[in-house]
Amino acid sequence: MSEKYQIIARKYRPQTFLEVIGQDPIVRTIKNAIKFKRVAHAYLFSGSRGTGKTTLARLFAKSLNCQNLTENFEPCNECRSCKEITNSRSLDVIEIDGASNRGIDDIRQINDTIGYAPSNRYKIYIIDEVHMLTKEAFNALLKTLEEPPENIKFFFATTEPFKVLPTIISRCQRFELKRISLESIIEKLSSIANDLNRKVDESALHMIASFSEGSLRDAESLLDQIFCYSDKDISLEYVTHSLGFIDKNYFFELDQNIFNQNTIFAFEFVEKIYNLGKDFTYMVEELIDHFKNILIIKLEKSFLLYISEDLKQKYIESSNLFSNEQLFYILDILSNAIYTHKNSFKRIHVETLLLKILKSKKIAHIDTLIKKLESFEKKSAPIQNIENQTIPEIKLSEMPIFEEKITFIEEKPIVVEEKTIFIEKKPLEKKIEAPKLSKDDEITHEENSKSRYDTLIKFTQVELGGIQKN
Repeated sequence: MSEKYQIIARKYRPQTFLEVIGQDPIVRTIKNAIKFKRVAHAYLFSGSRGTGKTTLARLFAKSLNCQNLTENFEPCNECRSCKEITNSRSLDVIEIDGASNRGIDDIRQINDTIGYAPSNRYKIYIIDEVHMLTKEAFNALLKTLEEPPENIKFFFATTEPFKVLPTIISRCQRFELKRISLESIIEKLSSIANDLNRKVDESALHMIASFSEGSLRDAESLLDQIFCYSDKDISLEYVTHSLGFIDKNYFFELDQNIFNQNTIFAFEFVEKIYNLGKDFTYMVEELIDHFKNILIIKLEKSFLLYISEDLKQKYIESSNLFSNEQLFYILDILSNAIYTHKNSFKRIHVETLLLKILKSKKIAHIDTLIKKLESFEKKSAPIQNIENQTIPEIKLSEMPIFEEKITFIEEKPIVVEEKTIFIEKKPLEKKIEAPKLSKDDEITHEENSKSRYDTLIKFTQVELGGIQKN
């Protein structure tokens, strides 16, 4: 009879503290608590899914009841107690699902069984998803939790600690587990693949790790699914087809159409995605990841370490089609769309979103507007301090000749557009006095200033409308 199959997430679940990745400060605290015999009566493990909350609780319970604890305070995994806890058959380590055992009657059963002595050192209650307990159940647990018998320990695990009553949290030592880093997940997945004699491309591992969002369990489940897709070497293309991702070439085609400002492509692109049966929410999330990668490549080409060279070259080519400001704008509207629509993206929402992205090349950004306003104001500024300005010497022979505007008459005035200018033989002085303005001139000057600022306001209105005129 063949050996019973076990999923990767359970088969490679850490059985010692050394195998736990990404939670070194918590592991050190737990080991020191065992070493110095300062184990509290209640602990709360909180954090996002797949980060090791229940695993750490089990390892802690295993170490407390291990009959042959190692010098490094690791469970031996050989004694009867360790094997029973590993196989979830221990009578001293009771795991309770808080989602399905959340009422006051369930907690009363715990209170009734606390008085029975354990067969090992401690009787340990592990309550998973403890935030699902009702308020009445929490209140029933308060007294027992505050003053339990010496051989009773409570380990709570939750993904939503803010839903746990403050009176419960105050009676526990709390461990906040962080998300597993991308590099640590890739390293773990690579180790699993090698152990199973499967070859997986590094770029494929990077995509799996990125999609898991810091959850090692999610990454292991995805890897298990991909191994079922094909018994050959796993490439990025296999991962894309197996997990239902959108082909990256669609996004690179979108980049080119954004550069060409081909707005009709928005409807063509959505039609392709719709016919492929892809979820629009995941498509927008992949778009965010796509443009984020382009921005990273544009800012620092050596930052993305886990993609193939071909894919990296495509990202470099796409980065040349965008400015930094344009990418900031695109990421901003995509992020706002995810927040606004959440999981309710309709076809028209995506089409409108893509139309905005396709027109992003002509959007006037605030930095550009400020520079244009400053430049316009300098060009239209009135001349001041004219008495301190110098006028270069002008020679008649060096004066330009303007057709049909200037008529030279010997020893007579020159007529320039119905104004008479007398030419003297000696050169003009370098400094001249500022002319005094009459009342009519002052009015004209005020009107010119008002007209100039009216022009500035009109310019600002046009530019802030969002479209740069070519």
